[in-house]
Amino acid sequence: MTENKAENAIIRMFHVHKRYGKKNALADITLDVEQNELLLVTGPSGAGKSTLLRLLYFGEALTEGQILIDGMNLSRISKNRIPLVRRQFGIIFQDYKLIPTKTVYENIALVLEVKGEKTRFIQKKVGSVLRTVGMEERINAFPPSLSGGEQQRIAVARAVVGDPKIILADEPTGSLDSESADVIMSLLKGVHDRGATVIIATHDKEIIHNTGGRVIYLKDGCLMEPPMPEPQTDKKKTITL
Repeated sequence: MTENKAENAIIRMFHVHKRYGKKNALADITLDVEQNELLLVTGPSGAGKSTLLRLLYFGEALTEGQILIDGMNLSRISKNRIPLVRRQFGIIFQDYKLIPTKTVYENIALVLEVKGEKTRFIQKKVGSVLRTVGMEERINAFPPSLSGGEQQRIAVARAVVGDPKIILADEPTGSLDSESADVIMSLLKGVHDRGATVIIATHDKEIIHNTGGRVIYLKDGCLMEPPMPEPQTDKKKTITL
């Protein structure tokens, strides 16, 4: 099965395969993602959701097929241009991947330092994103001193500070309580509202039902029709005599 929305697409995937040995992690994926789209990628564990995201930001190389990011063909660009492609993305991981020996400020500022931004600009921008995620008071804290929800807020701030065109979130609420998960999803919706393309890999049915974006379903590495929703059962039955 293929998904196709070619008009205004910022991401295009053509017959993409990813194999580990003889095992297909992804099989014949053709998919377009439009500029400023909110896309949810769902499916059971091991379906290929994380693999799909990793292929997009060069976390792994595809086995077969083509991927275009904003018109750039990933299979044809030179290695020295890979960092330029990655700057198109802000990435949020389930396990945060913050540097434990650096402060909250330093973790976020690193994104802008790599781009060669000036110190004054970095200070202003980091302060701004920390206010957005409600973490400005923890600017000098180290990640191990923060709760899971707080660390994920910092991960969101790090992902958006460079104003990327595309946000990839891999099970961003998977290890969080429901209250923290709601905060993270609200932040991601806000990023989308401000113009970014947001792709969220999740198996959380509540997020899928409440977020409002387009949903695609992966199973055994293939794009499939999503399963039919479970019928609502009426617990209050009326007995007619």
